[in-house]
Amino acid sequence: MGFSRKRVGRNGRVRYTAYYKDVKGRERSAGTFPNVKEADRAWQRAETKLAEGRIGDPARGRMTFARYVEGTWLPNHQMEASTRQRYTYSLNKHILPEFGTMRMVDILPEHVRAWITRLQNDGVSAGTINANKSILSAVFTTALNDQVTFLHPCKGVKTPPVSRKPRTIITPEQFDALYWELPDERTRLLVETAIESGTRWGELSELRVKDLHTRSGIVTVSRAVVEVNPKFHPTGGRFHVKDYPKDREYRRFKLSTPLVRKLAAHTDAYAPGPDDLLFPAADQPVPKRRLRVVPDPDTLGLTDPNEQGRQYKHGSLSGYSMGKCRCEHCKGAYAHYRAERRSQGKDEPRAPRSRETDGHIPADWFRRQVWRPALSRADLGVRVRFHDLRHAHASWLLAGGADLQVVKERLGHSDIATTARYLHTLPEADETALSALASIRNRSRGG
Repeated sequence: MGFSRKRVGRNGRVRYTAYYKDVKGRERSAGTFPNVKEADRAWQRAETKLAEGRIGDPARGRMTFARYVEGTWLPNHQMEASTRQRYTYSLNKHILPEFGTMRMVDILPEHVRAWITRLQNDGVSAGTINANKSILSAVFTTALNDQVTFLHPCKGVKTPPVSRKPRTIITPEQFDALYWELPDERTRLLVETAIESGTRWGELSELRVKDLHTRSGIVTVSRAVVEVNPKFHPTGGRFHVKDYPKDREYRRFKLSTPLVRKLAAHTDAYAPGPDDLLFPAADQPVPKRRLRVVPDPDTLGLTDPNEQGRQYKHGSLSGYSMGKCRCEHCKGAYAHYRAERRSQGKDEPRAPRSRETDGHIPADWFRRQVWRPALSRADLGVRVRFHDLRHAHASWLLAGGADLQVVKERLGHSDIATTARYLHTLPEADETALSALASIRNRSRGG
């Protein structure tokens, strides 16, 4: 039951504050009025709206966007660890600098439109703008549902169109060229499994011995691993294993007999236990950076003045230590100096670093140290990502006459229309149409 409370100001003026109880039983103010009659009407209106589920605390809308996102939305919004990491980076880089100091109730569609225009003018890609607008929209959808705001500023605001680029589909000939440029049998087997299974990297690198039934050749995909910054990991690690793949449904499919035999021999040597990873990480030392030749300091000019107003030559030890310059030439000169001292045994060399891993292969390590060098040596003429092996798997199956529904189930697509996009994606897929066109033209010419 609400009530009105009499208040006497410093000037002796009497006013009345209306109070009601919210859904948690806490007293809330419905405003202050010059007489008790208006105050009683105010708390009665508030209680009516509360009963209809149409009232929130007006003070919540006056909090800043940064306070709401960092204190309420981000900590309590249910999302994957990798999604939380991506959202946090996007919020800090593109969204909070624009809206962080604004009150939630003050953010209007015109502000969102102006923000999108500024991002375009700053050269941000259309895909990034769309992704950031989706995050901003998710924030305000929650705020609207929780009655923090009563306007969704992203509704009706358009973003630049994102063109859908054609998929890069590697041909069997290109794959063979790439396959033989891989450094060893272990990486070749991993890539061969990827092209034959169509699994994503997170699913492939999390496969364990127990997931492969060697007698039937059936593989069960029931988990996936993502690599995140430790501050986003539930327990502070780096590799987070999810108990479901991306589509949140287990899937089973068969591998060829020759590949199953190779995998069985591989597990005997590297992963004998049922819970061991099928493709465990080998020792992965961080490669040393190559020292670049530093040009003649006499040709590079002088550094900016230091605190004492002195300048030094670029590409010299003095420029690095006394001039506090961190250009590539000064850092290169200092790196050469340290390398020479270590080679002479004058400085104690650091122990070689290695990538932190719990047994999973780090995706960026594999990409930089295995995949890209093999692509460079193969010289395919096209840019191929590891994920493109999944696209090639679907395209090859469909081009070879596999049933569309079977391919959908192997890939774990929720919609068969997604699988259908892989139809006729190989470079030679258009040759049938060109042959048909040529035959009709030749007929019209009497040939």
